[in-house]
Amino acid sequence: MPKTLVLFSSRTGRTAALADAIAEGASSVRFAEVDVRWLPTLALPESAGPGAQRTAIEEALARKYRPLEEVERLEDYDGLILGAPTRDGVMAAELEHLLRQAGSLFSGGKLVDRGGSAFTTAPEGGAGAETTLWSIMKPMAALGMILVPPGRAGAEGDSGSPYGAISTNEAGPDPAELAVARHQGKRVATVAAMVAHVRSHHHHH
Repeated sequence: MPKTLVLFSSRTGRTAALADAIAEGASSVRFAEVDVRWLPTLALPESAGPGAQRTAIEEALARKYRPLEEVERLEDYDGLILGAPTRDGVMAAELEHLLRQAGSLFSGGKLVDRGGSAFTTAPEGGAGAETTLWSIMKPMAALGMILVPPGRAGAEGDSGSPYGAISTNEAGPDPAELAVARHQGKRVATVAAMVAHVRSHHHHH
């Protein structure tokens, strides 16, 4: 069974909404197994006092999505779709932290030939969004993963970036953005199925 992981950080729920659409697209692929995991917010030093509270939105996210049990779980998947809000053109700290922890997997070649894809949410106008997508895909490339951007095909009109789903709506993703996200999920799950198929044949020899 090809397995795809949609893993994201989100504080306002906007990135979570894209993640859900991506998972929906991935689940439409035959035999696809799709997991969605949330990266809990890293406590900022100044907010880590005794009175530190998660926002109501974060509480809701924590109830709805399971966290990733451990970074080693990444190697259980044939496709990884990673998302985080854009912070000044780089991914939010939670995802960066995870990718740093994954160093051991990288050196061991554990993620070679897995499908990899990225998504993000950005301020109105989308400043820094594409830079963020590439900042997520660079470590994937370094790991020998197969980069699977949504591309232009399958997206309605010219909406969105060919490099990954982006939402720039303060109110949450609009229908065109969700369509790109679903297409991206479907495409990665399709490649994950190819990868799983080839890997299963390697095991037999």
